[in-house]
Amino acid sequence: MAGFRLRVPAFVDIAMVAHPAITLIIDLSDGDGFVYSTHTRQGRGSVVVGLLPGDLRASGRAGDCLQIRLEPVVAAAVLGGSVMEFNGAVESLEDVWGHDAGRIEDSLRAAGSWDERFAIAVDIIGRRMAERPRVDAEVAHTWRRTLTSRGRVRVDGLAEEAGWSRKRLSARFRSQLGITPKRAGRLVRFDHAAHLLAAGLAPATVASESGYVDQSHLHHEVRAFTGLTPAAVAAAPWLAIDDVAWPASSPRPNRWVPQPALL
Repeated sequence: MAGFRLRVPAFVDIAMVAHPAITLIIDLSDGDGFVYSTHTRQGRGSVVVGLLPGDLRASGRAGDCLQIRLEPVVAAAVLGGSVMEFNGAVESLEDVWGHDAGRIEDSLRAAGSWDERFAIAVDIIGRRMAERPRVDAEVAHTWRRTLTSRGRVRVDGLAEEAGWSRKRLSARFRSQLGITPKRAGRLVRFDHAAHLLAAGLAPATVASESGYVDQSHLHHEVRAFTGLTPAAVAAAPWLAIDDVAWPASSPRPNRWVPQPALL
């Protein structure tokens, strides 16, 4: 979870890079706020971003927003059903949460500090998780093993760990998380590679450390998930804030001013 305050005189247009999480972006701007667009649709205000958003871009001039990333196994409860419908899509938060979306925005906007906003958001998410059923334990285990292995455990091995057949695991995983275990592994591996690129490593080194066959394989996967080149992903502002919002080191200056918190 992180809060962002954009205060720049110029119009900002940022490509949003695929991430192994469902992302809630709650627009707390007083004015026109941010615009989110893909090649098929455009929206304004608070949105839910699926695992594979494609060519999603965010643009605007000034305002506050709260970004919350949810593991799919958590999002299935928080968003009130299977996350399958969100994959590859960007949906208005109002379409997902109905009138609750407006009330939540008003509550967060009226809060006196970012810490208070974080506390409100944690309470909302905690209550929703408690009220709704979770995904199968085997599915949750498979997802988290995929994350911790950085996408490098084969599906047969994951099925064996779950005690299911490969066919059953793939069917249950896809029905509850909206993505196959194999595709999930590719997404997690891409995310690891993208952050290595953003850290300044050479593509050949990134390919080797991320488990790709070679540099051309890396290039193909980056194109598949973002439509960008590895060089463009390396410079993506969307990745540049991750070590601030989810800190692994001291924050480095940038024009997005985040107030960090963890969920």
